Amino acid sequence: MMRRLGQAFVAFLLFAGFSVSGFSVADRPNVLFLAVDDMKDWVNCLGGYEGTVHTPNIDRLAKRGILFTNAHCPSPKCAPSRSAIMTGLRSSSTGLYDNNHWWYPNWPEVVTLPVHFRKHGYQVVGSGKIFHHTAGNNPPNQWDYFERFLFRNDPWFRGSKLNYPWSRHTPYPRGFPFGGVLGLGHENDWGILPISDADHDDARSADYAIGFLQQKQDKPFFLACGLFRPHLPWYVPKKFFDLYPLAEVKVPESPLDDLDDVPPAGRKFAAARRSDLVTIRKSGKIRESVQSYLASISFADAQLGRVLNALDISPYAEETIVILWSDHGWHLGEKQHWHKSTLWEEATRVPLIISAPGFSAGICKQPVNLIDLYPTLNDLCGFSSPAQLDGTSLVPQLRHPLTKRGRPSVTEFRKGNASVRSERWRYIRYADGSEELYDHASDPNEWMNLKGEPEHASVKQNLASWLPKFWADPALSKQAFEFDPKTYTWRNKKTQLKLSGANLAKP
Repeated sequence: MMRRLGQAFVAFLLFAGFSVSGFSVADRPNVLFLAVDDMKDWVNCLGGYEGTVHTPNIDRLAKRGILFTNAHCPSPKCAPSRSAIMTGLRSSSTGLYDNNHWWYPNWPEVVTLPVHFRKHGYQVVGSGKIFHHTAGNNPPNQWDYFERFLFRNDPWFRGSKLNYPWSRHTPYPRGFPFGGVLGLGHENDWGILPISDADHDDARSADYAIGFLQQKQDKPFFLACGLFRPHLPWYVPKKFFDLYPLAEVKVPESPLDDLDDVPPAGRKFAAARRSDLVTIRKSGKIRESVQSYLASISFADAQLGRVLNALDISPYAEETIVILWSDHGWHLGEKQHWHKSTLWEEATRVPLIISAPGFSAGICKQPVNLIDLYPTLNDLCGFSSPAQLDGTSLVPQLRHPLTKRGRPSVTEFRKGNASVRSERWRYIRYADGSEELYDHASDPNEWMNLKGEPEHASVKQNLASWLPKFWADPALSKQAFEFDPKTYTWRNKKTQLKLSGANLAKP
């Protein structure tokens, strides 16, 4: 009871604009940090899909928190987006632009979210995919304990020993490809594996979080639970496919001339891995692939629901901040593209919900970015802010969802390329200076590039002012290091310097 009163007092202080950095550890809220992978705005409460999406658990979380309907990722790719979220630093600040960068040996001194919470007396644990899932991206010294995501159910396509040293590259199982499309490569598949629901990796990640919430905790906690779906391959139980009868599945519109007004730099991003889209279309399985993505969303939603149920019946229900986010979106043929890695709405817009004790529910339409999560948690938990942090707190929008941000949301992809999303507009500038401009008031699909229209020159100028003024050189690639996954140490091949991420860094 006393802790709940403390929680209410913290919320009052935040509402009134006072600092709470001196508040006692015992009265600080817990954090349940829920992440999903590759989930675009196709959740029911966001309305990004033309039909019905079965996401009852995400929807109920939205009804008890703030649903940010104009939220965007720091980068439209897994590793750089997650590195930005967890360090509070944009790719343009760190040089962590792609999946071929390990964040830790490039930035060993950075204070990540879990380390920041440990320094403030929290128990910090997690499971699944929070940092990027490949080997070397989740050092043990970031956590008190972390249940690792080991791809137990699909080792046959994890042949890279650099990224998946724990996997045994075994022959494709009988029935592969389960989606019935040949030539899609090692992970672009979908279907039903001959395993129980409980044996899916996301179910196991949820199991860890549920078990933690069922135990007595003696101090505030930061509990992270990262689900891999709806990332490929789309392997989920049959009952989730059954939610989407094939005849009712809506395939996104994709005009053949949509790229005609897009500059070469944008067309190059759109063309990356297009062969997968071409292969799926030629096979006549495009509807099945969209069905599989929807099924994977609903499977992830079901696992989130299990964790939320465990929180609701735990002693921590009234004392816990819940944050749900996705690292980036996904193209299903829009802009003639398959996968992520573009600067358009399909790849940048993501679900974001924050439910915090002492704050009412609501909908915020202001442009926000996942880079803002770190400073938001700082405010909500009463921490002193570390020196880094490129984002700004969302607490004003938690207090009142109609509060203007006064800034757009910026998404970066590789050095020199960025999009700026305001309430109405999306502006894109590529490294070569070419541009795109879309008016979401009249063109929500971003089909008409208005960059050359003189009446919009001032709009472009304003949005361009938010582009990064400095772009860091790309960080050292994985090939610059020798990494030992057993000892969790790196050796820089050029300098011979060794670095360990193995031992817990005591607060």
